[in-house]
Amino acid sequence: MSKMMADCPVCNAKGSMEITTKTEKIPYFGEIMESTVKCRECGYKHSDTICLDQKEPVRYSMKIKKDNLNARVVKSQSATVTIPQLGLKVEPGPKSQGYVSNIEGLLNRFESAVITALKWAEDDNVKENALKILDEIVEVKSGKKEVTVIIEDPFGHSMVDHEDANHRKLTEDEIKELRTGFMTFER
Repeated sequence: MSKMMADCPVCNAKGSMEITTKTEKIPYFGEIMESTVKCRECGYKHSDTICLDQKEPVRYSMKIKKDNLNARVVKSQSATVTIPQLGLKVEPGPKSQGYVSNIEGLLNRFESAVITALKWAEDDNVKENALKILDEIVEVKSGKKEVTVIIEDPFGHSMVDHEDANHRKLTEDEIKELRTGFMTFER
């Protein structure tokens, strides 16, 4: 673990920002670095976890059925998650975080995002479409509808751990089409 002090970017207090970093090995993710910054003056705090290991770029897909809702899902901060039949896609961004859950938990996350979008929607077509998607998510969770979940991770930290899941290495063209959530520099 390392600690250092810096000036706070929020309140500008000199030497008040404590920066702590540590690395450790986590199952599925490999070596990670956890960092926390906290200002002793204004209380500003931010934490982040970054995967340090890079693995083979991977694509997992699985048809969601009632009997595999408990399949373990590891989604890294660099993964894109898609359910094409429902028109749902989550791409990584600067605030994207990884998590370990199951297929039902993944569906719940999509459901929450659609509910939030519905609250902000003003257009009647958008509202109608959101309500339809919510109904379809309920059908998927109850086993009345089967859809496919796809997780693509250019850094290889994500997975679907179930015998029904298919996985393969991403092609170079597929990797170029994916967002990573990180700033990258190319020559």
